[in-house]
Amino acid sequence: MNEEHVLVSQVYEAKEDMEAADRLIGTYLPFIKSETAKYLKRPLVEENDDELSIAMIAFHEAIRGYAKGRGAFLPFASMLIKSRLTDHMRREKRHRGHLSLDMPTGEERGADTLGMQLSAKENEQEAFISRDATRAEIEELAVKLADFGVSFTDVAENCPRQRRTLHACHKVMEYAKGNPGLLEEFVLTRRFPAVRLSRECHVEKKTLERHRKYLVALLVICTNGYEIIRGHLKHVLKGGADR
Repeated sequence: MNEEHVLVSQVYEAKEDMEAADRLIGTYLPFIKSETAKYLKRPLVEENDDELSIAMIAFHEAIRGYAKGRGAFLPFASMLIKSRLTDHMRREKRHRGHLSLDMPTGEERGADTLGMQLSAKENEQEAFISRDATRAEIEELAVKLADFGVSFTDVAENCPRQRRTLHACHKVMEYAKGNPGLLEEFVLTRRFPAVRLSRECHVEKKTLERHRKYLVALLVICTNGYEIIRGHLKHVLKGGADR
């Protein structure tokens, strides 16, 4: 936990100091290379792979867009690196050639160049960083939920409507977070542990079964990462518990 506090302090320093940002990127270059290789699903060839540059830029964007309320920094940076690399791959598929930053963006005389527009949008960039990270988490969660036969539509339709039930779901989520062994078995077997949760959380089994798909989503969110989504759920469930 102390290491995370040190890292967060370094990130906040790097927000205001370019040299500090360069030092932080240098320190975590092995992490950036690892995330890039993981995304490419092959060893990284630094002199040939443009993706490493994309990942380094994404790491710097993560520094600029990070806030303490978003959880640990490295998972946040990892998601942004993945998002930027995905965007890069999609652009590569659409465009064979290279665009010039001096290329006009309109046909009329004196139209802004691409470089001018990018510069004008620089101040807006941080607002999009959070959206990209959130989108990456949601896309990753959708894939994971599909492994359990659950969709976002299922979750929405299965969401508790009563405050008392929402409070019960909050208890289940907190219990699961405090019991990694239960979560590991859940991921391994893909079986919802209704009996154990009913017994340990003092919630009727029929209530758990009625909202099984919603609770499956909560347990998946507790397993790994998903800091942004977890932060949102914390506020939602806490609100239901306090009423």
